[in-house]
Amino acid sequence: MRLPEERVLPEGFVPEPLPETPVEPKDAATVVLLREGPSGLEVFLQRRVKAMAFAGGMTVFPGGGVDERDADASVAWAGPGPQWWAERFGCSPALARALVCAAVRETFEESGVLLAGPDEQRVVADTRPYAEARTALVSRELSLARFLEENSLVLRADLLRPWANWVTPEEEPRRYDTRFFLAAMPDGQRADGVTSEAVEAYWATPQRALQDWAEGKCQLLPPTHVTLTEVAGHDSLASALRAERELVKILPKMIKQDGRWRIVLPGEPGYQEER
Repeated sequence: MRLPEERVLPEGFVPEPLPETPVEPKDAATVVLLREGPSGLEVFLQRRVKAMAFAGGMTVFPGGGVDERDADASVAWAGPGPQWWAERFGCSPALARALVCAAVRETFEESGVLLAGPDEQRVVADTRPYAEARTALVSRELSLARFLEENSLVLRADLLRPWANWVTPEEEPRRYDTRFFLAAMPDGQRADGVTSEAVEAYWATPQRALQDWAEGKCQLLPPTHVTLTEVAGHDSLASALRAERELVKILPKMIKQDGRWRIVLPGEPGYQEER
């Protein structure tokens, strides 16, 4: 049994020896930003700095780990509440709140896109006045709750859609339990690459991104590859945002084949085998 090439991890990506006891995964959020471009539906991608401890050199969507302050219940909130999100992600309402807040915070930190507005109907059209706050959020000098309060902004949870839940394989020394969200690019805002974590940021159709991977122009982790493939199945922004998703926690496994680490998904041959 030979696995698809998109499941092959780059050489040196997995430090050896593997940990004897699986590391507890850290909760994280990833946001797939979408827009209608000249050639159709586009996604916002970033190529991470090679020196990053996790996913260095990989092309990814904006996202990152949950900060304990993301659970602050004082955040002004519009849209489905924590209980609604908890039911979708199969977690507690407190964690669901933190995940949504992390999704909004990380998206702003890494791309400059802010899913918040002055009230429940509007979204910020120009994020440039919040440049200093963005820097303070990155350095953890400022929490999302305080930032929103100081600027009289409301978090727009209604702009996010639950998409998937991937957990880093147990064989990895750094692990994340990541919830994937979809969001449309707000009118008037601009996504950028002003982050120390990325060396490149750009918009591309999912098909183009997958083609770049096939031609060796970028590297994609399996969750990114699968998500791009799924989004490519939609012919419009509206179609992707309307998609009804049954979220199941996906825990891949790694097996070594021909001297290289490859990813196996639940239900596939080899998944039940011991490594």
